[in-house]
Amino acid sequence: MESRSSVNFSGHQYLRQRLVLSILTGKNVRIDRIRSEDKDPGLRDYEVSLLRLLEKVTNGSVIEISVTGTAVLLKPGVVSGGPITHDCPLSRSIGYFLEPLIMIAPFSKKPFQLTLRGITTDDNDLSVDLIRTVTLPHLQLFGISDGLELRIKRRGAPPEGGGEVQFLCPIVKEVKTLNFVDPGKIKRIRGIAHAVRVNPQFSNRMIDASRSVLNRFIPDIYLYSDVYKGDESGKSPGYALSLLAESTTSSIHCSEAVSTPGETPEDIALLATRALLSEIRHGGCVDRKHQSLVLLMMVLGSEDIGQCRMGEPSVRTIQFLRDIKIFFGSVFNITPVDPTDSSNTELLYSCLGTGYVNVNRSLA
Repeated sequence: MESRSSVNFSGHQYLRQRLVLSILTGKNVRIDRIRSEDKDPGLRDYEVSLLRLLEKVTNGSVIEISVTGTAVLLKPGVVSGGPITHDCPLSRSIGYFLEPLIMIAPFSKKPFQLTLRGITTDDNDLSVDLIRTVTLPHLQLFGISDGLELRIKRRGAPPEGGGEVQFLCPIVKEVKTLNFVDPGKIKRIRGIAHAVRVNPQFSNRMIDASRSVLNRFIPDIYLYSDVYKGDESGKSPGYALSLLAESTTSSIHCSEAVSTPGETPEDIALLATRALLSEIRHGGCVDRKHQSLVLLMMVLGSEDIGQCRMGEPSVRTIQFLRDIKIFFGSVFNITPVDPTDSSNTELLYSCLGTGYVNVNRSLA
């Protein structure tokens, strides 16, 4: 085994992004003191499941977990892709597993055909609706588009799940440089209200409540009621509303809210709608949930200056930028869009791409 540079971290936070950066750069990563002070120390079942999934999508990866589960070492192999099926534990939704895989899928040897089973929508992670309608269009900014698709075969609400999605991703040689500095004006709002194993009228109630707020701002609103019946609706009852606002320059802001016991569909709709308005107010060309994805693709871009206008970085994004510096050595230049206007919190992120080339690609 040739000696590869190794990177060390402590703590359970930001585990996913560090594993992704390790696989893309080929650097070994060691993470220790994972919940070592906790009553129940070590990796959780969903984190172990993610490691197993990364093992399936790569070839030659070595994953070592300590006896107590408080330390993990990943020696990354090559991303192989191909047809893969994985059952996600019911402690986290499918979005938790899809997010990191979307970052590495374009750089695999064969196109991804990934089937994931489990919970499709929950409070903690991006739902499969938002991944399909918002995350995948962000990849298209970087020239990853032909054959990029997420199919929702079955829905699965917590706690029993029972959902199934299929993720198809093409492979690329390299990604384009991004220059996205004009957020434009919001021109249309789209949404998906879904209800499974409850009264189908619930989705219409969410749509009406959401429209009561959004109609004041813009006429072009289309909220789609997505009803799944029988076997396709999973094992548990639940409903949710996902909203996205698209601007004249194709920047997308999104929000969602998921049913909780005791809340009416109207409450859920208002939560999602207010979250969308707050996200739009935050400004920029990319919303807070997708900052990390866009920044990573900018670093992987061709050796040219990439620019993107976004709102203030979230805590997760700040740590992601630090991790990028450790793995890639790339540093972002972050400047206010309008230094004269103190009320404008938007920032311009620019960096020099590393010219990352997909060496795993089959030479066909």
